[in-house]
Amino acid sequence: MKRLLITAMFCGLFTTVFAQTKTDSAKTKTDTVKIKKKTFKLIIGGDTKTKEGVKMVEPEAAIQTSHFNFGLTFSRFDLGFARLVDNGSFTLSQKNQFLDYKGGKTAYVGFDVLQLGYRFNPYFKIYLAGGFDWTLIRLRQNITILENLSELNFRNEPINFSKNRFSSSYLRIPLAFDFRTKDDKRGNKFHFTVGPEIGFLLNGKVKQISDEMGKKKFYDNYHFKQFRYGYYARAGYKNLGLFVKYYGNDMFENSPDQNGLKNLNFGLTFGL
Repeated sequence: MKRLLITAMFCGLFTTVFAQTKTDSAKTKTDTVKIKKKTFKLIIGGDTKTKEGVKMVEPEAAIQTSHFNFGLTFSRFDLGFARLVDNGSFTLSQKNQFLDYKGGKTAYVGFDVLQLGYRFNPYFKIYLAGGFDWTLIRLRQNITILENLSELNFRNEPINFSKNRFSSSYLRIPLAFDFRTKDDKRGNKFHFTVGPEIGFLLNGKVKQISDEMGKKKFYDNYHFKQFRYGYYARAGYKNLGLFVKYYGNDMFENSPDQNGLKNLNFGLTFGL
């Protein structure tokens, strides 16, 4: 996970520094754009803007009303909490009690690294993105989720784990309908984004730390859903917002005791 985060940050930096291009040619009949220095396209939070240094030199009226956008980006960094929903309830059923977790340490992390979009006007655009996310469940009980079984199962352990984390990682592909307001006096705007999202499982993982065993890591698919789908919403101001995401299908497959167990995520988004 750490390697992917560093790679994504490098991609965002690479796009910012080296993606030089000609300035947008769109102008209105009454507005004239004067550029004194070289300009470049800077992708921040999914929006491409023409910049001179750090100062915008193009008036808002001269921004293209419609255009395609494609490129690398490091945006929509989601950092929040994950909650398991057992057949509509936040209380786990008896069959799923082994998945009892520490709510304050059960997290969701994700970000986008690629984007293809079309802006219809200054206030609405549609884009398709690609990125990665992790659901990190901090288990309460001293158990080990077992690998390579026909169903999800566990083993009780006679030791105390200081960390017992059960996690999944996915390639995420969201489709976004992005609405935004006019710039305020400070040049910032409000965003509201909704849309569906699909995901493909990359791997499952168990990470344990204890005095007796030290640090242990185990990898398997752990019956996590190979393909998932869900819906999300984001709302925010400037480059900071809130998100909520709910998956329509179950977290696990081919494991009947976990039928109806779903996933809900919510938290902060950086880089709208």
